[in-house]
Amino acid sequence: MAVNSPLIIALDYPSLDAALCMADQLDPAQCRVKVGKELFTRSGPAVLEALHGRGFEVFLDLKFHDIPNTLAGAVQAAAEQGVWMVNVHASGGRRMMEAAVERLQSHRLSTHLIAVTVLTSLSAEELHETGVSASPGEQVEHLARLARQSGLHGVVCSAQESAAIRQSCGDDFLKVTPGIRPAFATVDDQQRIMTPAAAMQAGSTHLVVGRPVTQAEDPMAALAAIVAELS
Repeated sequence: MAVNSPLIIALDYPSLDAALCMADQLDPAQCRVKVGKELFTRSGPAVLEALHGRGFEVFLDLKFHDIPNTLAGAVQAAAEQGVWMVNVHASGGRRMMEAAVERLQSHRLSTHLIAVTVLTSLSAEELHETGVSASPGEQVEHLARLARQSGLHGVVCSAQESAAIRQSCGDDFLKVTPGIRPAFATVDDQQRIMTPAAAMQAGSTHLVVGRPVTQAEDPMAALAAIVAELS
């Protein structure tokens, strides 16, 4: 189904049963869901089939990073399973990203392809340890521009970088923002975080929310509270 909500709920669970138990407490008309590395590695395509069967649009968050031909094949495989969105690491470079775009286009696959810029868990010091001298914000903007030039639909970025990316890459360029913490939630392990309303105002187009919903006593009530914050 078509979903107008910007909310993506992260199903960060170690098993298919646990993920589906949470999904069954959510409304696919009110949110999309995200499947990450652990859940997909343990459950495989079965989790996508189960979620699609429940009416959810799925963001497959596997952060592909490989040589161009191998990565293009992985992106194609994800798209052929009907996922709404899949991502790659922008640090893989222009040729890698262009190969993925060309593969989707050549097979007429409509899956949204976005790029990871700088992981939201990384501090400036940790980024510098990897050999990047730029600040996290500077590196995010640089990789976002590269992703747009390579033909991707958007990036994963922190809400703190959304405004700058909107200015440099445009409103239509997707800005998918993890590290979202509503007013009632704790910070946990994300470094660059923002409330849902502030993130949307800054320029984010989609908001990834995990524990504030999935660890709530009433997930749908928590989801409704976030919707209320956005309105």
